Amino acid sequence: MSEQQKPEILSARWVAHTRLFHVEEQQLRFANGVERTYERLNPGYHGAVMVVAVDSGGRMALVSEYGAGFGDYYLSFPKGALQPEESVLDAANRELMEEAGVGAHQLELLAELALSPSYMGNRMSLVLARDLFEKRLPGDEPEPLVVSWHSFAELLALQAAGKLPEGYAVAAMFLARERLGAPVTA
Repeated sequence: MSEQQKPEILSARWVAHTRLFHVEEQQLRFANGVERTYERLNPGYHGAVMVVAVDSGGRMALVSEYGAGFGDYYLSFPKGALQPEESVLDAANRELMEEAGVGAHQLELLAELALSPSYMGNRMSLVLARDLFEKRLPGDEPEPLVVSWHSFAELLALQAAGKLPEGYAVAAMFLARERLGAPVTA
């Protein structure tokens, strides 16, 4: 594959800021001379982690939390933002302790994914956690999260029923299954 030339940034300006979101407008000129206006959400975002915690029986931890985007509760793996100067694996263990009440002696980066690179700078690091132990840290959630443990077959059924809708979570469960060597407890 040949190296493509990045477009020239003719101008860039912030058009909106909230507590969580930052929108930048860019005027770009591509190598072929075409000029376009792009808007991007959260450029330079510091990152987030999602943790697939697997217990000794092969079950994976899910949390139920309120999703304002959906306006309802949904299931997903424990996740959260990286703190400044925090490594991905340290953030994964911290989020796991805050949200699921367990820590992990063994943490492994599975992948780093993006949902919409055309418009969003957000990246999610997916981490596999094994060799778990009980430990709870106080978190920043507005209410206690409900934690449940499921086999891979149960996760597939939850996803098919629309109860595990997050794209990152679906990717994480399959990447974890591959890393662990299929099948995880059915």
